[in-house]
Amino acid sequence: MDLLATTSAAAVSSYALLSTIYKSTQALYARRGNAPSPRNDLGQSAPVLPSVDIIVPCFNEKPDTLAQCLESLARQDYEGKLRIYLVDDGSANRDVVGPVHKIYANDARFSIILLARNVGKRKAQIAAIRGSSGDLVLNVDSDTILAADVVTKLAAKMRDPDIGAAMGQLVASNRNDTWLTSLIDMEYWLACNEERAAQARFGAVMCCCGPCAMYRRSALALLLDQYETQFFRGKPSDFGEDRHLTILMLKAGFRTEYVPDAIAATLVPDTLGPYLRQQLRWARSTFRDTFLALRLLPELDGYLTLDVVGQNLGPLLLALSALAALAELAVDGSVPWWTGLTIAAMTMVRCSVAALRAGELRFLGFSLHTPINIFLLLPLKAYALCTLSNSDWLSRTIVNEPTEGNEQIMPVPNSAAGLAATEEASGTTPKAAVPHRLSRLAAPESICGRKRSSAYK
Repeated sequence: MDLLATTSAAAVSSYALLSTIYKSTQALYARRGNAPSPRNDLGQSAPVLPSVDIIVPCFNEKPDTLAQCLESLARQDYEGKLRIYLVDDGSANRDVVGPVHKIYANDARFSIILLARNVGKRKAQIAAIRGSSGDLVLNVDSDTILAADVVTKLAAKMRDPDIGAAMGQLVASNRNDTWLTSLIDMEYWLACNEERAAQARFGAVMCCCGPCAMYRRSALALLLDQYETQFFRGKPSDFGEDRHLTILMLKAGFRTEYVPDAIAATLVPDTLGPYLRQQLRWARSTFRDTFLALRLLPELDGYLTLDVVGQNLGPLLLALSALAALAELAVDGSVPWWTGLTIAAMTMVRCSVAALRAGELRFLGFSLHTPINIFLLLPLKAYALCTLSNSDWLSRTIVNEPTEGNEQIMPVPNSAAGLAATEEASGTTPKAAVPHRLSRLAAPESICGRKRSSAYK
């Protein structure tokens, strides 16, 4: 039984040492790299602002959720040319989202594309990317609300031609709904302002997150075929599109950046079931693209190697120490005090540092994430590693089988009459009106909480 105690103590001590080195270095680089974007001199030094295309793929989204997303895009204060492409990916609820489409059908900045069948988020994005021509492309999820200055701030960062992609800071729009949404909001803050901010110090953000990520079209043109035809073990890979596209950007020699003051509020799961399904899908995509990213490490700063080791070896050591401690308790009946106290101490230190950096005491409550991580997320990641070939989205309510022939794309004209005609042709009829005036995103605190839909998350 001494073997179990020794194994648990050795594993948790190694975890504590690695975590201390990794998190200390991360905090140091995050603080240095977390600088505001140069918004004020964008117009002064760039007489001709780059044109921006915003791509919003949508699948079975709730009308009010989609409406608030689109209104936040319509309210962008960007002074350059802006086009917004809403791609409805074969949604089954077009009859109820039709009135939302109609609101923006007369706005010359909007183009609404109705795909005849469900092809997946990645192909829906590509359909709009190939049909647009802006210098920059901003991918936005249909349940995400952007602050009015997001396009301006991201475009300012993209002035450097070496930058291929940039992401904004994510917050949970429904963070006050449940204990879980509050926890996820804190998790997003840590992921953005520690992990991404430190990676951005070296121009190598490893995942420009899907809800709000801007890309340089000239770089996308080089990578679009690779992006569209990703395979894993001989099977098409559809999810994890944001991480895969980011890795492709880095492989092509472009920098990827993080803009902390470009705020995007996105809906997060409010119950454990959807949250765990989301985490399972993310874990699979992370493992898949981590293997691809390993080839990049020799060309990147040494910190990025520490980052990959910390994110992958750290959880393994934590899982080993927890398993050995539980076995020690079950077999020998002895309490693994050293393991428990070490994990508790590491948790409180991390939460205290986060509370200090964020200036919010609520981050002390992030300590609840530790038992969730040990007893739910670590086993889930192990399962993900054993089922990497599974490409099921796990959250979709409808997946239509491909039909013979080419994909049918039905663009909605910029007129209410044209929209009605397209809806009639596709067999959909609006059933519910949506108020034209919707809540405006002035700051993260003003975001209204809403229930999740079956969108791409």
